[in-house]
Amino acid sequence: MEISRNEGSDIIDPGVHSKVKVFIAPTAMQIGELAAATGLTRDTLRFYEKRGLLLSRRLANGYRDYPPEAVQWLCYLRAAQALGFTLAEIETGLPLLDDPAAAAPLLRDALLRKLDDIDARIAGLSALRADLTRELAQPGFGCPVLEEQAAA
Repeated sequence: MEISRNEGSDIIDPGVHSKVKVFIAPTAMQIGELAAATGLTRDTLRFYEKRGLLLSRRLANGYRDYPPEAVQWLCYLRAAQALGFTLAEIETGLPLLDDPAAAAPLLRDALLRKLDDIDARIAGLSALRADLTRELAQPGFGCPVLEEQAAA
């Protein structure tokens, strides 16, 4: 961690892999800037913040102020969602970006579990498809609801 001088004030430079999470005033972003930088809507950012997935600082005027590393975190979050992880899985069990080298084996395990889950879902859908195909192949197949009404 470095402390650099900027116009007479000390600013902590957390670096890429630092565990120090500080708000750096000159590069912090408001919600509109973060939305533009990530392609997400302000409502989505507020939702993530409400769920505890995104942290901000409130300024005296009530505006949200986000640290610069929020952009990287949101890209990670969206990539995890694109891979099929739910927000609940991301909140509780997905390795974080604080230490990428240490997180790599944990992330690999999470991806293997997700792959197993997908395989199980595919097997379930295949079984459902086979059941539906058998039903449709029955001679005289009709609408079960209409058949129940006619029998009553």
